Amino acid sequence: PDAIHQIAGDPPAVAALRLATNAERSLAAGVTTVRDLGAKLHVDIDFRKAVVEGIWRKTPRLVLAGRPLTMTGGHCWQFGREADGPDELRKAAREQIKAGADWIKLIASGGILSPGTQPESPQLEEEEMRAAIEEAHKAGRRAAVHAHGAAGIKNALRAGIDSVEHGTLMDDECVEEMVARGTFVVPTCSALHNISGNADKGIPDYAIEKSLRMGEFHRNSIMMFYKAGGRLAMGTDAGTPFNYHGENVGELAFMVEYGINPTDALIAATSNAADLIRLDDRGRIKDGYAADLLIVDGNPMQDIANVAERKNHRLVVKDGR
Repeated sequence: PDAIHQIAGDPPAVAALRLATNAERSLAAGVTTVRDLGAKLHVDIDFRKAVVEGIWRKTPRLVLAGRPLTMTGGHCWQFGREADGPDELRKAAREQIKAGADWIKLIASGGILSPGTQPESPQLEEEEMRAAIEEAHKAGRRAAVHAHGAAGIKNALRAGIDSVEHGTLMDDECVEEMVARGTFVVPTCSALHNISGNADKGIPDYAIEKSLRMGEFHRNSIMMFYKAGGRLAMGTDAGTPFNYHGENVGELAFMVEYGINPTDALIAATSNAADLIRLDDRGRIKDGYAADLLIVDGNPMQDIANVAERKNHRLVVKDGR
């Protein structure tokens, strides 16, 4: 129920075991590649070393960001890398790359789960994010931003961001600029739905209030982007309250409920997602591509529940196995 403080309070060994369990659950749910956008103490990168060495095998392909970069006292400060000013952001990005991160994660606005921050309010400034994004791009990495409010989204866009997570309060200017740049949006519908749908189960009051307040804005924002031809990639923000690893594909049902065509939702979860994280050998059924497949009963283009509900799953194939 109180995810931020649970993450911050986990000793590294507990966090690693939790990560291993969640990775296995995600793979079993048909998710063959995971992009994780922020972990404490580089425990995500350490876990991948165990995977490479064969200590742990039941895991999706892992695309990792290391520690999220946030301003002092910003959203996710409890387990992120606090940094202020362009020079410090540049150094913080270099630290994540040195540790082995594939992406750089930035915090451009307040968050739902952070006490004392507001989703509408910008946090890291454009110049700060530009310094970190330049380091990511120089090293052949990409950068993602947590952003709810339009001001934070615009700061990140001007700084050269590659994907926007949440995109709750996009306005016409945001949408026009993002479509022109080809910037991806990852809606994470599951996060808001699972907070507002479990309001009586111990979630902090401030998080419930913000989630309920943002819900309708989020739907309108995502649909405005979608109707303008923007590129969506599926992601869930799993790990937020009652938003479980292993139920990842339920995000597709939420996307369709918003008004996204089932075929487009499936594209967001497969080929668009592969394009976002630059996987040029999977995400499509194509000669010469890796066999990463989820076999289901029924046609999900006719009824998204055929893939969004685990009871309809028959087989998960990763790298042909």
